[in-house]
Amino acid sequence: MHWQFQVPVLPDGTQVAYGLAGIVVAAFVVAKLSKRPNLDAIPTVGSSTWLGSWWAGIQFSTKAADVLQDGYKKHKGTPFKVANGYHWMVVLSGPQLVEDVRKASKDQLSLAEAANDTLNLEYTLGQDAHHNPYHIPIIRSQLTRNLGILYPDIRDEIVTAFEETLGLRGNEWKSVPALQTVQTVVCRTSNRIFVGLPSCRNPDWMELNMQFSVDAIKRGALIGLFPKILAPLVARFMASVPESARRCMNHLGPIIEERRKHIEEYGKDWVDKPNDFLSWLMDNPEGSKSSIKNLTLRILLVIIAAVHTSSNSFTQALYDLAANPQYMQPLREEVESIIAKDGWSKGALAKMRKVDSFLNNARRELMGTLRKAMQNFTFSDGTVLPKGTLVAIASQATYLDNGVYDNAETFDPFRFANMRDEDGDGAKHSFVSPNLEYFAFGQGIHACPGRFFVATELKSMLAHVVLSYDVKLEDNATRPQSLHSGIHIAAHPTARVMFRKRAC
Repeated sequence: MHWQFQVPVLPDGTQVAYGLAGIVVAAFVVAKLSKRPNLDAIPTVGSSTWLGSWWAGIQFSTKAADVLQDGYKKHKGTPFKVANGYHWMVVLSGPQLVEDVRKASKDQLSLAEAANDTLNLEYTLGQDAHHNPYHIPIIRSQLTRNLGILYPDIRDEIVTAFEETLGLRGNEWKSVPALQTVQTVVCRTSNRIFVGLPSCRNPDWMELNMQFSVDAIKRGALIGLFPKILAPLVARFMASVPESARRCMNHLGPIIEERRKHIEEYGKDWVDKPNDFLSWLMDNPEGSKSSIKNLTLRILLVIIAAVHTSSNSFTQALYDLAANPQYMQPLREEVESIIAKDGWSKGALAKMRKVDSFLNNARRELMGTLRKAMQNFTFSDGTVLPKGTLVAIASQATYLDNGVYDNAETFDPFRFANMRDEDGDGAKHSFVSPNLEYFAFGQGIHACPGRFFVATELKSMLAHVVLSYDVKLEDNATRPQSLHSGIHIAAHPTARVMFRKRAC
């Protein structure tokens, strides 16, 4: 359905005010009358009446961790549902149900449609990026395949970005905002691979990357306040492309035009052609005919996915390290011994089990492996998931289950390294390996295609930090608490960590 909606022209900005007021009323009516999947057979954590589910959804936005933990204790190994905004979400746990999700095809349980439902991607990043995700196979194949070749660039940008961002002098301790510092390093390093030099070091480009991410998240959240059927209506009150995206197009436009000129004159493989994600997009048959706007939005989509997830994970690890300095020495010893033998390389990173485990332990999420049922789906226990239902796995509750992990609630950053040693399996408990008890990178065919790049980047960052710096919290500070918003867990946004150059 294509919405046509005309708002009477009124003075002093009241056009928008009246329009939004009308949408609010329409949202209530639509939510009240619209038919939702029948989930009566699945137990509820919270009220099951319509008004009760609406109120439970409001509470879930601030108490999701408690609600999910309660549901996990009562229904471990079987599905239950929680109210999340205007819809129910079915929550799973246990190897049997996780395996069902892992084996499901995208025509049965879709990650893309679940992400669009929760983040409203088609209204924040464009219809083309959502409905024609040709960038995903490029990430899965070319990005992963080129990590060894591109590793010197990754390493160079990490070293340079930390040095310039921290600006340390002599042997002094310096307090820096942790998340902001990490975001700068991750953004620069990721962009070194996405768009190359010199753009990855352009302050305005970096700032715009961050601003667009904020704009997209805000737009998605605003649209998400209304029932899905009203999303096109709400989106009409917003600019089709945020100002930050237009300015990003001003940066990338000349670069894209210059590369297309080279392709026209010399073919796809001209001398000194950049080996980066933008080139791979432009070499793709779909990307070769895409507009500057669409190519820019697709680059920004990948940047949002890479920068925000990676920055949150590494900031959590940095807080853990600063609050637990006793783990610095064993990390240093591992990195030093491996680098002395193998140098800085992708292969060397694969041998750093303690570094890998430390980052693995820092991954924090309440729920993982989000999917949308594209048809009625029957689990192996006989539970039927109606078409249109959102479903996810109770990640944090599983990680805190002593029946799954020994002393699960105890901070043990080398837990996964020890498990790999005990099992004799070099991959099963690694940072990038999804299994039936670890969900950070998804499951099955929908496992995160960029996880190998993320692991390479973050392991390189942690290895560099432990070799090059001392870190600690400010005097009398405790480990900064994470912030919870709905199903999301975010590293504390303003806490500070102290750095100084490591004495040789």
